[in-house]
Amino acid sequence: MTDATETPLRAATPDDAPAIAALLTAEGYPAGASDIVERLAAWDDGRSAVLVATAKGEVVAFVAVHVMPRFEHADRIARVLALVVDEGVRERGFGHQLMEAAERHAREAGCAFIEVTAGWHRPDALQLYESVGYEQGVAIYLRRRI
Repeated sequence: MTDATETPLRAATPDDAPAIAALLTAEGYPAGASDIVERLAAWDDGRSAVLVATAKGEVVAFVAVHVMPRFEHADRIARVLALVVDEGVRERGFGHQLMEAAERHAREAGCAFIEVTAGWHRPDALQLYESVGYEQGVAIYLRRRI
């Protein structure tokens, strides 16, 4: 049984695209390897990071975090836009390790806050975020398709 303490994280590469696409697709967000290659290229801007965790040489989890300036304050905020851990290796520390890495990226970029969105239909994700210190905030997240 592999757990997160046995593997370091690393930056995602285009070679990881098939595995990342499979993880996203398994979570209900269909993507192909070519989609992920394009997204990785778009995120290669110094502000964003996509990190992967591996077990026995295979990508089993990833996190995507983006840093942006805030307008209302002269600082930055980071947002975790995706975190997926393969169902077969959940509860082994990969999610915690990836969230710690996202926070480290945010701190190094001078962020005042880091935020993440968890859908009500994913109670396991909400539990993970709360277990590492995230709290439901005062803001309400609204969106509209355009």
